[in-house]
Amino acid sequence: MDIRVVAYDHPDAAKLMAEVQLEYVIRYGEEDATPMDPAQFVPPLGLFLVAYLDDVPVASGGWRAHDGPAPDFRQGDAELKRMYVVTSARGRGLARAVLAELERTAAAAGRTRVVLESGTEQPEALGLYASAGFRRIVSFGLYKNEPESVCFAKDL
Repeated sequence: MDIRVVAYDHPDAAKLMAEVQLEYVIRYGEEDATPMDPAQFVPPLGLFLVAYLDDVPVASGGWRAHDGPAPDFRQGDAELKRMYVVTSARGRGLARAVLAELERTAAAAGRTRVVLESGTEQPEALGLYASAGFRRIVSFGLYKNEPESVCFAKDL
């Protein structure tokens, strides 16, 4: 596996994000409408990764800096977004590797905590985050009042 930093709007990133949006439709009945700006994923205040197997894009994830406002975010936060692994590559540890690299790069950029929103219809993701040391926090963001919203944080 090869994990590369790419632009948020890189064709491989766009392909994987389109696939994750389809996954959201299957699991939740609609795409994620959270506002996203490619400029938020440009170092040093953000980053987007694509993992490749034999030069084929198979996994993605990114982080964007948040320094408030409270109570959703605090100074030094990095919000994880668009974690995804294609169906054919699941079960190989790719999500865990991308997650570890996101944590490493966020810490290297001076971020002190990573936060994320997932949902009850993504049990694989919930298991990954719990096993990686994330703890549940009060829901935040666009879906904070939705019963399916599950949010996590981890100090770096």
